[in-house]
Formats: sequence, C-alpha cells, structure tokens
Amino acid sequence: MKLTAEQLYKRLVSDNKLIGQKGKITFKLMDISLEVDTKDTVGNLVQEWIKAWMIKENIEFSDPPNTQDFPDFLLDSSDNKKGLLEIKCFDYDASPNFDIAAFLAYRRSLLQYPYRLDSDYLIIGYAMVGTDIIIKDVWLKKVWEICGPSEKWDLRCNVKQGEPTNIRPIKWYSNQRTKFKPFSTAKEFVEAFDGTQRQWSRTSRDSETSTWLRNVVNGYKKSTGKDLI
Repeated sequence: MKLTAEQLYKRLVSDNKLIGQKGKITFKLMDISLEVDTKDTVGNLVQEWIKAWMIKENIEFSDPPNTQDFPDFLLDSSDNKKGLLEIKCFDYDASPNFDIAAFLAYRRSLLQYPYRLDSDYLIIGYAMVGTDIIIKDVWLKKVWEICGPSEKWDLRCNVKQGEPTNIRPIKWYSNQRTKFKPFSTAKEFVEAFDGTQRQWSRTSRDSETSTWLRNVVNGYKKSTGKDLI
C-alpha cells in the first residue's frame, strides 16, 4: 500500500501505539546471548526496525540506489521528488545532537536537488533504562521545523575550529522558554543557511555563495512548481 509520510506517521504512532513501547537489543553468538545496554547502535537498529515494520505492514517503499545516499527511504516509487523520508533517533534524556547533514554536502545537494527541502524527518526519541529501550516520543517534521540559529551562527551547526561541519537541530520540542526557536518556513531556513555560509571565511567570498540562495529559490520553483515560502 502506498502511504504518505503523514499517513505512515499516523499508522505508526496512533494506530500501532509506538510511543511508550519497550524493546531490547540482543546479541547472540554461538550459545551465548546477551542484552546490550549501550546506546551506540540504537539509531541504526531503530531504522532497520522501521524498515521491517513497513515490510510487515505492506507499505510501499524503496531504498536509495546507494545506501549512504539521502534519504533513508523513498515512499513514492512513481516520483523521486516526493515521499523522501529520513529517520533520526536520539536519546530523549539528552539534547537532540544528531547530524542532519554535512554542511558543504547539503549546500551542493540543494543546488542539485532543491526539492529535498520538502523531505520529511521521522524522529524518534528514546530512553534507555538498564537494557530496556523505551520510545518516549515520535515526531514528523520538515528540516526547518527542527533547525534554528545559535549564539554565533545564523544556523546551528557543529562547529570545529571555527568551521561549521554538520547541521544540527535545536530542541524544537521543549515547552520551556528558550532563546532560540525553530525556523517558521523553508525560505527562512535557506536564508539562515546562506547567512551561515557568508559568515564562514572559507565560503564567504566564493562565487557559489554569491548566487547560491537565488539559484536554490529558482531551482525549487522549477523542480516543484511552487514558490519557496
């Protein structure tokens, strides 16, 4: 069956009651079996579980041609510009510090595939209690709904030696008063990305930066038929 990301989310969260469920990671070799209590592999295993669940539910999907490519799953086999679904997982008791994308790779990607801005992110927050993995919350978000600025940069990134390496989310789900809020629109997000590459000495003066924002906005219109708003 063919589902949109919104329909998949409803089926997973509302119909199958994923939030609150408990799981374990078990490793078995020869006649020795043990329950794993480390978090190192949780993200990859949750993604594999989502895949197995979709197969069980007869949900139509395909993998990208290269397993390292974006996104994790394609939900629309008839249109490779739609149904892009990325899975992210993080420790709910800590900050959501997963990498959304490498900064420079994302810069190139939006020039070539500006419709990537419409991708959906299925995000799973978990807690580990002993060897139990407890699903605390699940979200379906667009990239701009989980990103925001930081103290020094227009777009929050992991910064090493003054260079933004990976785009990082902010705590979009916090009910507490926070200084930085998620972006409101896709256009606000790409404008912040552009501001960040203009802040960074490595990219501030190159020719690609000077036309990047205009080319992404025009490319999005050409590839989707919609204005970037």
